[in-house]
Amino acid sequence: MAFRRNEAMEEGFERAVRYLIPNELPNNEQRRLKDYIDDLTVKLGPVVDNYPSWHPLVCAHDDEYPVTYPSTECGYEGLDHTVYFANGFLSCPYHSGQPIIDSVDKLRDSDAYERYSHVAEITAKHIKKPLYHENTDPILVVCEWHRPMPMDRTISKDVAIGLMLEQEVPCWRRSELGETWETMRPYLLGQPCGKRSSIFLDQEAGQTMKKVYEAITYSGMFGPLKV
Repeated sequence: MAFRRNEAMEEGFERAVRYLIPNELPNNEQRRLKDYIDDLTVKLGPVVDNYPSWHPLVCAHDDEYPVTYPSTECGYEGLDHTVYFANGFLSCPYHSGQPIIDSVDKLRDSDAYERYSHVAEITAKHIKKPLYHENTDPILVVCEWHRPMPMDRTISKDVAIGLMLEQEVPCWRRSELGETWETMRPYLLGQPCGKRSSIFLDQEAGQTMKKVYEAITYSGMFGPLKV
């Protein structure tokens, strides 16, 4: 089935609304929270399933396997009941959300921060709203890009290709087999995605990433192609 970006965006938004807004709240409060989530999609981009492995929100780790969602593997502590947006995420732990903020501060002081600090900065703050449950302490984590991004909130081609290469090229030191684009595209495009585009990358950027990835893979630097 062809990837339909607008449909994926609408489905993601409705899923976030159902997940984050408690049914027991008065109707007027539910409407205010729905408007708030809608505002987040304007500021941070659409709701997504997971991130490209090179995205600043998930790339700060030393694991040899791709990491595509925020977790302890990439430095975050205390996450619970989390919804992902293209350029940020909202987590709603019942306990204090301060460990999330502390872990973001720690990330900013880590060596891994150097991988993306020239193009983006990650910040976190408390959100005083009854999201998921009235007793949670919601925290909003935001990836603030230093360079202007396209109006549709996709990531510009130059930034995406640069981050992808920084993430993938070092793998040649330990790799024994090269992976095909078909295998890697969910990790490199983020999800939901099609064959050459996603919520994160438009057709031009996705097609360019495919060409660049296949060029380095077919060079043999990762080893024989795994079929």
